[in-house]
Amino acid sequence: MSIKPKKYNFFQRFGRAFKFNITKLLRSPGGARKVSLGFALGLGLEMLVLSTGSLIYILFVPIVRLAKGSLPASIIGNVIGKLTLLPVILLPFAKTLGKLIFPMKVNFGHKSSFSFQKLIHGDFHSLVSVLHGGFHTLIGMTIFGMILSICSYFIVYHFYEKEKAKRLKRRRNKHELPLKSVKQNYI
Repeated sequence: MSIKPKKYNFFQRFGRAFKFNITKLLRSPGGARKVSLGFALGLGLEMLVLSTGSLIYILFVPIVRLAKGSLPASIIGNVIGKLTLLPVILLPFAKTLGKLIFPMKVNFGHKSSFSFQKLIHGDFHSLVSVLHGGFHTLIGMTIFGMILSICSYFIVYHFYEKEKAKRLKRRRNKHELPLKSVKQNYI
């Protein structure tokens, strides 16, 4: 007789994955500064994935290594950025922000509307126009990435230190002998 594993719905799986990654983050070795810097870089670089067509992953490891952040924490930050769907939610706001900051019109080649049918038949001009039209989005997502990175650095630093203090307190309480047992053994 085999026991069937419990099945979870989408929201339960999402919550479990989020909690699991946060627990891994707070138990990461390397100190609060290194872990929070790695997480901030991972979350900030996740904001650039859509607007760069995933090309930012080429620079992911060198950026984290040069900044002396924790690579596992940056991967966790990247995963949490994916789980929260923040890059997708912030995309329209980023384009508006990019147009406010860089109001000039960017033109590369001829403009054409995007169509999967044209793409299947080998016409890549529409894909090129979509990528080049994302220049304003890239500017906006870079700004959102920097803001989220700065905020997440301090939040993760605080929670990492809090969790570290809690672990040390539990460890001290575990190794303390109860006072009654000491009196009984020595009297």
